[in-house]
Amino acid sequence: MRRVTVAVLLPFLAVAACADDGEDGDEQTSENVATAYASGSDRLTREELEAGRMQMGWREFVRRDTAADSLGAGPAVPGSDTTASGARADRPAESWDSITAATVNSGATALPVQGDIEGPSVLRVQVLLDRALFSPGVIDGRWGRNTEKAIYLLQEREGIRPSGVVDKATWERLQQLARGTQQIVAEHRLTAEDVAGPFVTLPAEYYDRRDMDCQCYESLAEKLAERFHTTEELLEKLNPGADLNAVRAGTTLNVPAVTSRAAPQGAQVARIVISDGGGYLHALDAGGTLLYHFPATLGSDYSPSPSGDYRVTNIAHDPTWHYQPDLLAGVADSEPDAVLPPGPNNAVGVVWMQLSKPHYGIHGTSAPETIGYATSNGCVRLTNWDAEFLAVHVAPGTPVEFRDID
Repeated sequence: MRRVTVAVLLPFLAVAACADDGEDGDEQTSENVATAYASGSDRLTREELEAGRMQMGWREFVRRDTAADSLGAGPAVPGSDTTASGARADRPAESWDSITAATVNSGATALPVQGDIEGPSVLRVQVLLDRALFSPGVIDGRWGRNTEKAIYLLQEREGIRPSGVVDKATWERLQQLARGTQQIVAEHRLTAEDVAGPFVTLPAEYYDRRDMDCQCYESLAEKLAERFHTTEELLEKLNPGADLNAVRAGTTLNVPAVTSRAAPQGAQVARIVISDGGGYLHALDAGGTLLYHFPATLGSDYSPSPSGDYRVTNIAHDPTWHYQPDLLAGVADSEPDAVLPPGPNNAVGVVWMQLSKPHYGIHGTSAPETIGYATSNGCVRLTNWDAEFLAVHVAPGTPVEFRDID
């Protein structure tokens, strides 16, 4: 994933845009073409990301939705309103500077983990959440709403009083679900596939990308960060002195240990529930048990996601992307259509799950750091790794319910 350096035109606006043609129905395609349409910028500045990190307005929607699903929402926790609680005064001090492979793997987790903090304990929690399939989104060693939301929902499912705070009971259960705490940071020997290109320079204008073979990664560092569900900054922190753009096959790097991610035996996704207000996608089994939680980016005020019930109709891996200006707010209708090449920096990412409402789908993203922070033109965006996981565990016909659409 690229560093966040480009300012956006509108606060919290991101690219993966979908448009409504006013008709419902199936849209089956024999080709890997995503019928999502995009405009604007898919980047947020560091300041914009930081401004949204500790916003906790999702809580009211989580409580409402878990009650609707009969998951047994627990009592409200003192201080659990729309802002995150601060770290306890007696909590051992940690910082970003204290993150190393050694401190993450061998140090004790400083409970409770909560509030506006960063450091080894947060990183441990995020890696285990990822392995337990309650995704924190991008693993970055910093506490924020995606991490707190995942903890709250895991507590809800596991019968622990939901608070969003990692206490002793939550930490012990999280270790069990993630198969232990060994190898939070693992040594990974890079393969030829890990370091293979091509790497490209992506033109800022979409039309200038039409003749490219691939909207590939722009650098090896970007590819490696996405491979391990993290940021270039964190990979550099775990590998001091390493040039992530110059490493070769055979080089050993310290990376978040997330490659063992696997669905529980016998788990079958029976339906998907998507909350706009809560900013998440849930995969549930036939009995309503929450199997997987993924943070999601949904529609904006001027181009909201749909409400109601739909279904997955088609799944396309490594899709091309159809850019159609006449269906977009803020884009001149006179601009021509374009079909842009596939690749991880495609606006719809590496997978497109078409819904039974034309031009709407669930898909990946070229900007994983924005998931849960930005808005779309109606579609449901996940990190590429979460979208890929979901795509192999759902099938055409899977029901999809949208909730909390403003």
